[in-house]
Amino acid sequence: MSIRPVKRLITSQPTLEGAGVHLRRAFGFHNTSDFDPFLLLDDFRNDIPADYLAGFPWHPHRGIETITYVLAGTVEHGDSMGNKGAIGAGDIQWMTAGSGIIHQEMPKGDPEGRMHGFQLWANLPADKKMTAPRYQEVKSPEIPEVTDDDGTKTRIVTGNFWGKRGPVVGIATDPIYIDVSVPPGRRKVLPVETTRHAFAYVFAGSGKFCNASGPLAVPTESVGWLDVEPPKDAGDRSLILFDSGDEVVVQAGENGIRFLLVSGKPLQEPVAWYGPIVMNTQAQLQQAFTDLEKGTFLKTEKAR
Repeated sequence: MSIRPVKRLITSQPTLEGAGVHLRRAFGFHNTSDFDPFLLLDDFRNDIPADYLAGFPWHPHRGIETITYVLAGTVEHGDSMGNKGAIGAGDIQWMTAGSGIIHQEMPKGDPEGRMHGFQLWANLPADKKMTAPRYQEVKSPEIPEVTDDDGTKTRIVTGNFWGKRGPVVGIATDPIYIDVSVPPGRRKVLPVETTRHAFAYVFAGSGKFCNASGPLAVPTESVGWLDVEPPKDAGDRSLILFDSGDEVVVQAGENGIRFLLVSGKPLQEPVAWYGPIVMNTQAQLQQAFTDLEKGTFLKTEKAR
């Protein structure tokens, strides 16, 4: 067995998206090869309603899949296929844009004003770029949770892990997406196939991810509603990109650690990306925007 060394430690950066939503971007819109098949990860945890209520009004997507995981509050969704719904704490929305979809996502805080969650973009392979759009909404009770003997808990959104399979199925890049909580002071070894790119995003507690040469401390932002102690490093939200190997090793700090662990098999295909549309060539990208201008962007009729 070989430990995956930490290739890079990144602090997510403040950015504005949609109609003026304040969020933190862990990665996206730069070199895509290290995270392939993933394109972008946004952390939209916010406790100030004025910073998120404007939401993400109607906008197009083509060539990708978007995965939204809510921790607190609600996101209301509507799309050009006639799908409507709302996802709340612990729920997942997995949208395959494929050949083209127009949708909106409107966040609503919980009674305390919190709107917490993440959105991950996964690329579609060339032969699936123009597949029919699809929408999967998974409620929290449907997501399997496994507790190991040492108290480590994992929620399995998609893929196989610890003998359980997540409820989101039929995803082109066969990702594994899990929410991991390791108790205080525990050292945990988590398997990750060598053929995959992998990253972790820490969102509660603190810990050290072990290199072959030694542990690397990870500065994190404590989340007051999950922690025993007040926040210590506010603003520091950490993304860990792993190098090759077949296991990730983490040493939890005194308050434990909670993080997303995501892995996928790289597509190793060219990426032509502008805004919400990701294709393989500039010609395909231009065609997508031409389709938008001509009103021929949607290739799938609205469900009746």
